[in-house]
Amino acid sequence: MTNSTTLPNNSSDITQCNLYAHHQTARIVLPLVYSIISLVGVFGNGLAIFAIRKKQKKINSTTLYSMNLVISDIFFAAVLPARIVYYARGFNWPFGEPMCRITAVICYSNIYASVSFMTCLSLDRLLAVIYPFRYSKFRKVHNVKKVCIVVWIIILCQTLPLLFMQMSKTTKDNFLTCMEYPNFESIQNLPQILLGACIIGYILPVGIMLFCYSKVSSKLFRSARENPLTERSGRNRKANNVILLVLFVFFICFTPYHVVIVQYMIKKLRYEIPCPDQLEFQIALHVTVTVMNFNCCLDPFIYFFACKGYRNIVLKMIRQPVSVSISSGVKTGQDNSTPGTVNHLNTTGTISDARL
Repeated sequence: MTNSTTLPNNSSDITQCNLYAHHQTARIVLPLVYSIISLVGVFGNGLAIFAIRKKQKKINSTTLYSMNLVISDIFFAAVLPARIVYYARGFNWPFGEPMCRITAVICYSNIYASVSFMTCLSLDRLLAVIYPFRYSKFRKVHNVKKVCIVVWIIILCQTLPLLFMQMSKTTKDNFLTCMEYPNFESIQNLPQILLGACIIGYILPVGIMLFCYSKVSSKLFRSARENPLTERSGRNRKANNVILLVLFVFFICFTPYHVVIVQYMIKKLRYEIPCPDQLEFQIALHVTVTVMNFNCCLDPFIYFFACKGYRNIVLKMIRQPVSVSISSGVKTGQDNSTPGTVNHLNTTGTISDARL
């Protein structure tokens, strides 16, 4: 009954509702968070590019899928400064409609690429452990390259049409918003489209990853029980951990956004949504999209566990400053030693040598 009484006023409320009332808070918080994402993403993925180039002769299926994740994240990090300026100006896009469309293509391509190649990584680990011989041809480098090309073609078929759609919209405050949900509300059957996208882009990949993890885990458990010696190499355990990490990153980054979208679209199909609920949804979108974009920072952790070359380079970088600080500490200690102490050490050394 409440819904039916408010329906006549909702249509006028939609045009009058200020969905950017939180812009004063957003212009401080969002640029700060996206600056962190940009810096960590550029550093982590740049390091991955360096590691992959260094190990070009040892490229395998896992490295190739990881490399495509890296490429996607690097492109995304490249357009983040424009988004940071947009948020710092309180949702006012200063770069014009063409640039808004280009950033939209790159941002949405990054989301689809992250989902697709995380799923590919999980399937790759499944084939490596469960079917190491039967389907080994699917893990050969030349076949994996073909898979990556097909994945990118599918992604670009979904995102390139955005170049021909209106991505920006002027608000009543004369602000030009870019890539905001209210800009797409005029699209026919939008709730059905977004619900379908959630099924294909979230529920299906999660189902595949959970299936891969359960199969690899059960194989690991069986082989460890039948013959504990077979698991000494830890190869199956590593594959299991990679899938688990992919699942963890996927759940953390993508679940909040898809939950918010699904519950709002279901409500939208049932009744006209009042202004306060629209504002809540808009704020929730900004928060969950930011969380989703954190995958750009978390992807390097997947490379760390999945790619031995990347892991070795990172560990070498960590060890070098430690070894330098230890050696400089030893040197300082020797320089600060008194001549008597040095002579005593030399004498002791000579006596020890004589004993040997």
